[in-house]
Amino acid sequence: MKFNKKSINFLEKYLNTASPTGYEHRGQQVWMDYIKPFVDKVEFDHYGTCYGIINPEADFRVVIEAHADEISWYVNYITDDGLIYVIRNGGSDQMIAPSKVVYIHGEKGIVKGLFGWPAIHTRGANSNEPVPKIENIFIDCGATSKQEVLDLGVEVGCMITYPDEFFELNDRYFVCRALDNRMGGFMIAEVARLLKENKKKLPFGLYITNSVQEEVGLYGADMIADTIKPHIAIVTDVTHDTSTPMIEKKKEGDQKCGKGPVVFYAPSVHHNLRELIIETAKKKKIPYQRAAASRSTGTDTDVFAHSNGGVPSALISLPLRYMHTTVEMVAKEDVTHVIQLIYETLLKITPDMNLKYH
Repeated sequence: MKFNKKSINFLEKYLNTASPTGYEHRGQQVWMDYIKPFVDKVEFDHYGTCYGIINPEADFRVVIEAHADEISWYVNYITDDGLIYVIRNGGSDQMIAPSKVVYIHGEKGIVKGLFGWPAIHTRGANSNEPVPKIENIFIDCGATSKQEVLDLGVEVGCMITYPDEFFELNDRYFVCRALDNRMGGFMIAEVARLLKENKKKLPFGLYITNSVQEEVGLYGADMIADTIKPHIAIVTDVTHDTSTPMIEKKKEGDQKCGKGPVVFYAPSVHHNLRELIIETAKKKKIPYQRAAASRSTGTDTDVFAHSNGGVPSALISLPLRYMHTTVEMVAKEDVTHVIQLIYETLLKITPDMNLKYH
């Protein structure tokens, strides 16, 4: 498949819209507007998880799911001199913060700021150089007093995001902050588009689900699993491209951008559903990779699998470079293949298929 212009325009707008954990509503609105023509019904819950439904009247329910939130920072403390100290909202990396421009989502609108850092000339010998820590990184918004910061509409609890926007690199990669995991939201939306455009009739209800609050504990998926009560769940998230420097493959596995979707083996991944996905990949000649997760996958797969007395669930991951930075990268061909693999797998699911262990 090839991405059409409308799809890429949606992807760019979706990625460029800040959607931090707990404040996903702006990004979710972009996502709902795009998916609406491809589904029969659009719903959302109290905390902002959105889902489009195809065949809402069907008793048998299948979920394809991604998460919508991105990592960010909270304003935690404002000094008398007008500097701002932060705490994490999700897995934000303090190592990349120094010299980054930020948007503070204040009470009066966006306030621009930056993570300051002492100049190299002032940091002393290499052995004594300061290392970025939560305790010593700070934001300078050009204010000279706490009151001036407050007058800008910046208060404790305001959200802070990075402004880095979407672009394509060497016609091979998509690059942006928050590809983890709004790229997943894009891919499941594209599955819905293909089903609609190809006039495919599914013998079950399909719930295209974009969950909130994954980055702080899988909470959105936990809530929505109890609402939808699916019979099958296929989750897509990102995983590490381990081919870049300073990553130990013996620990992190061997996955690489451009080599295809990563199908996971883990206790929460249902064997028979996973084998259906692998058989589909082989039959349709879709390249794929394999990875294993100890104890849990750390994704919404675990929540769906353990909900409602146990739901057959599987995880199809997208290889990604530089996770939780502002320059996350994924291969365009991998995005295409994840969409194709989910789409083709759905066409093989029937309400009477036997997924029980035996």
